[in-house]
Amino acid sequence: MGHSLKEVFSKEIIAGRIEELGKQISKTYGEEPLICVCVLKGAYLFFADITRALSSDPEIDFVRLSSYGSGTSRTGNMNFSKDLEVSIADKHVLIIEDIVDTGHSVEFLKHVFMKRNPLSVKTCALIDKRERREIDLEVEFPGFVLESGFLVGYGMDYAEKYRYLSAVYELENV
Repeated sequence: MGHSLKEVFSKEIIAGRIEELGKQISKTYGEEPLICVCVLKGAYLFFADITRALSSDPEIDFVRLSSYGSGTSRTGNMNFSKDLEVSIADKHVLIIEDIVDTGHSVEFLKHVFMKRNPLSVKTCALIDKRERREIDLEVEFPGFVLESGFLVGYGMDYAEKYRYLSAVYELENV
């Protein structure tokens, strides 16, 4: 069965929201030491755009998470397949995600990062999707808040497809 794409957020709407978020994040941190952490792979486009929208000069780093288990079920056992390369001690940490869904990945990152003595750990996500949220978790800097939908584009994928799209789409007929 083929998939159809229904545009949810155009590239112009995304660009406008990123500009607003950049101002909000810049105001929050001012000249405080900030490290922006990109959660690979999905956040790479959003991360590049949001860090360019900041008026400060943050450090940047990348993480990639993997979960262990069989099939498609989430086991709750997460590990880094790529960990940070810089110290976050005595710095504010901003986790930048493409989408926060269940909340487990961000909760895991926050828990691990807090053990490394940062000044604070907050989250910025392009999409704060609440439909499947299993954890009481706040996304301090949400791009867009949605209740439901299977989203692709602007870094988000389905079976490694659609990441390159410049807008966000709902994938129908999944």
